[in-house]
Amino acid sequence: MPSPRPIRPEPLSIESHAADHLRYIRETMQNAGEFTGVPGWGGAVTGLTAVAAAYLASRQTTSLAWLAVWLVECLLALAILAPSAAAKARRISGGLLSGPGRKFMLSFSPPVLVGALLTLALVRAGLYNLLPGTWLLLYGTAIVAGGAFSVRVVPVMGLCLTALGAAALFSPPGWGDFFMAAGFGVVHVGFGLWIAFRYGG
Repeated sequence: MPSPRPIRPEPLSIESHAADHLRYIRETMQNAGEFTGVPGWGGAVTGLTAVAAAYLASRQTTSLAWLAVWLVECLLALAILAPSAAAKARRISGGLLSGPGRKFMLSFSPPVLVGALLTLALVRAGLYNLLPGTWLLLYGTAIVAGGAFSVRVVPVMGLCLTALGAAALFSPPGWGDFFMAAGFGVVHVGFGLWIAFRYGG
């Protein structure tokens, strides 16, 4: 009785190999690239709303009313920046959470969460005068950390915010809104316009 012939697997086609290699190369380049989804126009608009918020906050007569103005501004900024960042990332690099975008968000998020916790602690202790410096420092730190995966101008923006935060911590309490307007306002407008014109919106 003749022995059965061994079954040989079908060889993979050259097209299949090429497609796999191209997919691997594309994913590697996306993961190693820069995150360019930082929204320039959104940042500039947020800067303008922050200047308005600084003016309104400076007119408040109680610490809680002052805090309420800045919390509303924080929500407004989030409502402007999140959709504009997602739209730009989708247009340029395929999505906010793909490749460098994911690294940006993972690096950006911890300082922001720390800022939220410190805000609760400082408000409970009645130390409202420390909030502007704390917010600017931690937001600047978040931008620097996330900016390591973005274009060079982004971490520079973060360093400017951090410097303003350090100055705010050691300035008289009445200067808080000035530093908030300078950091969240002027810095956002200036760097936002730079990013918009140099890096596609």
